Amino acid sequence: MAKLSETVRNVFKIDELRTRIIFTAGLLILVRVGAHVTIPGVDAALLARAEASQAANTLFGLYDLFVGGAFKNAAVFALGIMPYISSSIILQLLGAVVPYFQKLTKEGEEGRKKLTQLTRYGTVLVAALQAWGVTVRLQSLSVDGTPIVPLDVQGYGFILSTIIVLTAGTILMMWLGEQITERGIGNGISLIIFIGIVARFPQSIFDQISVTQNLILDLLIMAVMVAIVAGVVLVTQGTRRIPVQYAKRVVGRKVYGGVTQYIPLRVNTAGVMPIIFAQSIMFIPSTILTFFPESEFIQQLSGYFSYTSLTYSLFYALLIVFFTYFYTAIAFNPKDVAENMQKQGGFVPGIRPGKHTADFIDNILTRITLPGSVFLAIIAILPAFVSRFGVTPGFAQFFGGTSLLIMVGVALDTLQQVESHLLMRHYDGFMKSGKLKGRLR
Repeated sequence: MAKLSETVRNVFKIDELRTRIIFTAGLLILVRVGAHVTIPGVDAALLARAEASQAANTLFGLYDLFVGGAFKNAAVFALGIMPYISSSIILQLLGAVVPYFQKLTKEGEEGRKKLTQLTRYGTVLVAALQAWGVTVRLQSLSVDGTPIVPLDVQGYGFILSTIIVLTAGTILMMWLGEQITERGIGNGISLIIFIGIVARFPQSIFDQISVTQNLILDLLIMAVMVAIVAGVVLVTQGTRRIPVQYAKRVVGRKVYGGVTQYIPLRVNTAGVMPIIFAQSIMFIPSTILTFFPESEFIQQLSGYFSYTSLTYSLFYALLIVFFTYFYTAIAFNPKDVAENMQKQGGFVPGIRPGKHTADFIDNILTRITLPGSVFLAIIAILPAFVSRFGVTPGFAQFFGGTSLLIMVGVALDTLQQVESHLLMRHYDGFMKSGKLKGRLR
């Protein structure tokens, strides 16, 4: 504890690091303020009553989790940073199949700038389309026959103004995220999502305590949660290192190469993306079925797509395993790694360069991805599982799924950046070794 307090004091002794942390905190506070400023023309009181009756385990509830409650509040930041994430994912997928985008990914800094520009354009388009959908939903909501958007306000004027406000809110959040990345600490886009999820944590704890009213049970639940978080950290940091030997080269009077380096293959290369893809797909049927409340057959069918049903958990887990392999294949190309290694005079001991090296790396990646995908599937279905044992749905979200993986991943990334600032100035970091290392497997 004494070492931790000393490290925290060291953080604020460094002027640059202190400035970056304060700058980041200020912008994140602005993000949270924007999540509570309601769109003009919407009755906030009626909206709160209307949203209270909406199910949390729907596509809308999932979206609201990522934007920290701004969607439920119909705030100016209701779309959050998700249109930017969607645009980035679309471009990543296009980069795997479209030659033009494949070329941009290999053009270095210029290609990266072009992709960033295209991602911003895509963000505006996606945000505008989603904003239009939000206006349609808001105009359809009512409480006891009273619409949350007054009839004299509804119309093309409300639609246009809302689209502009929501799109501008997303663009502002994108800019804030870029400013945090450049002038603050951590990845700005990730931190915006992180702060939105964490903002719901205190209320979730309060709801859980008020429901259980049993101190021993609450402590047991928290202990289980800590153990799950520790497991997620271990797998997130877990890597399999492949040794690479570089041949010696003589250039003039200097000798290059002759050293052994490693290719770190992560157990969870795909990160949180498989859960996001699978969750989006699994929420679509249940959301569509809610539009047919009068049909008895549809209501029986919706039971199979219930968040807590075994059928839902089974299909959800299978989709996560599939998308883990799918996204890993997009994010990591063994053929490109083998080609770059061969160009630089590197080789894996005992493996011939070129195709044999690519096959060797692909074989190892396939093997370590299996336990990683199974672990992701288990973490994803944990919230539905623990909710059967007296854990409230809101608090259960922090036992696994997308929210837990995002929080762990962003926290580790930010901590590593703080660690690097401390080590550059010869201060001890948060870890005894002075460095956050990946767990070797």
